[in-house]
Amino acid sequence: MKRLLKYFGQCVFCSAILLVLLLFFGCKEEDKTVEDISKVQVDFSVLRFDREFAQAGPNDIPNLKEKYPFLFPEQFADSIWIAKLEDTIQLQLSGEVDKTFGDFKKETEDLESLFQHIVYYFPKFKLPEVITITSDVRYNDRVILTDSLLLLGLDNYLGKDHHFYRSIQRYIAKGLDKQYLTSDVASAFAKKVIKYPKNRSFLSRIIYYGKELYLKDKILPYTLDAQKIGYTSEEMEWAQTNEEQIWRYFVEGELLYSTDSKLDRRFLDPAPFSKFQLELDSESPGRLGRYMGWQIVRSFMEKNDIALEQLLNISADEIFKKSNYKPKK
Repeated sequence: MKRLLKYFGQCVFCSAILLVLLLFFGCKEEDKTVEDISKVQVDFSVLRFDREFAQAGPNDIPNLKEKYPFLFPEQFADSIWIAKLEDTIQLQLSGEVDKTFGDFKKETEDLESLFQHIVYYFPKFKLPEVITITSDVRYNDRVILTDSLLLLGLDNYLGKDHHFYRSIQRYIAKGLDKQYLTSDVASAFAKKVIKYPKNRSFLSRIIYYGKELYLKDKILPYTLDAQKIGYTSEEMEWAQTNEEQIWRYFVEGELLYSTDSKLDRRFLDPAPFSKFQLELDSESPGRLGRYMGWQIVRSFMEKNDIALEQLLNISADEIFKKSNYKPKK
């Protein structure tokens, strides 16, 4: 019996030593990654077109058109832009943007960090020229990323309770806050490097969004999880608390391999709440399918030594099978 206890004690001791070593080398590797990313040079400029236009006069329009030709469609005469300079709504938008963002210094620093992380993981990424604009609150196009340009509609980030957003549904308005701006830029980048699945299964679609959110884990490491997915802190807490029940609902309802397009509206598309068709619906946040896909991808990456770029091309089935995902209780 004494030998058995001694052997057991030695095993526990060895396991503890092994755990300490794993944590030590894991932290060393993580510190090295952080150090390497901090050394990545990113040279980009932020052009404040919104301010330039707000401060312009009629005689400045030709110069602005020459500097920003892509913002002045040829079919519109100069008279249209001159009238816009004095438009009451335009003047209010510009004033509110200036009040909310000021010199844009904090946001520029956040973008710099984001670009450093993107370039570290995706060395071929070419930094875009960042241009801030007002867009008459076209929130569906608040971030536009092309091969060379990043357009940011700052009038879409004035805060959920801003009077400009009174006619907008509350579940949409809550995302119109500057805390989500950098996360929205990361989402725009994700759409360029992650292919939307041809497979029509619900699993393939939740994994697609799970990849996007895991990508944010890597390129926005200092951003809260709630900001990455566009939740409030309360909505994030609800998702975490009910993760096991959500997963059981998906499994018992045989939803994972269903090709029913209605599941997108119920669990993936922006919405005031997810639609389990249960009493708890009104308490739940929308897009819980994305949250679950995120947890599956995280579980997969914890158990498999895969580079970030490799992950983006692995099939949903393989990720799911090798994740051995089990919801937190």
